[in-house]
Amino acid sequence: MSDVQLADWRNHALTLESEVNKVVVGQQTPIRLITTSIFARGHVLLEGDVGVGKTTLLRAFTRGIGGGYQRIEGTIDLMPNDLVYHTYLGEDGKPHVSPGPLLMSGENLSVFFFNEINRARPQVHSLLLRVMAERSLSAFNTEHYFPHMIVFADRNQVEKEETFEIPSAARDRFMMEIPIVVPNDDAIMEALVFDTKFHNVDALVDTVKPDVLQFDELNAFSSVIQNSIEASDTLKRYALNLWKATKAPLDYGVKVSGVDMNRLVLSGASPRGMSMMLRAARVNAWLNNRNAVLPDDIHAVFHSTIAHRLVFSPVYEMRRTEIAREMLSGIVNAVAAP
Repeated sequence: MSDVQLADWRNHALTLESEVNKVVVGQQTPIRLITTSIFARGHVLLEGDVGVGKTTLLRAFTRGIGGGYQRIEGTIDLMPNDLVYHTYLGEDGKPHVSPGPLLMSGENLSVFFFNEINRARPQVHSLLLRVMAERSLSAFNTEHYFPHMIVFADRNQVEKEETFEIPSAARDRFMMEIPIVVPNDDAIMEALVFDTKFHNVDALVDTVKPDVLQFDELNAFSSVIQNSIEASDTLKRYALNLWKATKAPLDYGVKVSGVDMNRLVLSGASPRGMSMMLRAARVNAWLNNRNAVLPDDIHAVFHSTIAHRLVFSPVYEMRRTEIAREMLSGIVNAVAAP
């Protein structure tokens, strides 16, 4: 693909970001990371309190890239089949079956949002993880395919009763975990509360320009980005040193306040995690009009692609977010960049 075509796609990607930023204000960093995940074709965990705009954000992106948007709520009584089909009694008094959220859009499913995934049982997680990995599902004696689907999921971080946390091996299937927080800006906070345009989500999402990108072309273009953006040998050695530091941070002089570093890390980043980090870094370089990955591109995606993969001693799990942020920042500062 020519540089002109790469630039044309980049302009469309930046237009998409601009459209979404008009709808979900004060979230420039999460919007850039979601854009990155879309072009890197990776699934995403969203971290944030209730009511910070996660659903609005995903609906806005879906309108901009096209394809189907489906959502399901995690509940204690949710069963794996609820993702696939619904049964009900029709007016004729006979049982009927209708497609569930995974099948409703067919092969045009673009964005699937699992809200409060930790409220659902492990059997449900298992099905979702399989669909994420294979992008296919057998149901009704038919193989169903979801070649363009990206899964987004968030967790209920307030209630601990009747929740089933995603194990570390399952978290590793997600390319990123992206925090969505309330903007710390009085003008934006005031607008969110008092500007009535933010009160009607349907009308707000409808203001996004539709089909800025073509969802069914993203897989092919993602491969083009990965093959077009270079990573030098020096950059590869730098990434390797970052990886080693996630496994043994104390060897690199990294410390976290109030933490016994000898007991902290049970497992560092996985090979899959580092591979996904480089995929995301290449996309970030492309979005910034570069043809090679720089350390800044790795820094832009390092926390979001690595933090959720770290396995800490159980005594530190309750402080996971805080500790991971401080530890990874320490690693970036300790490992010399080329």
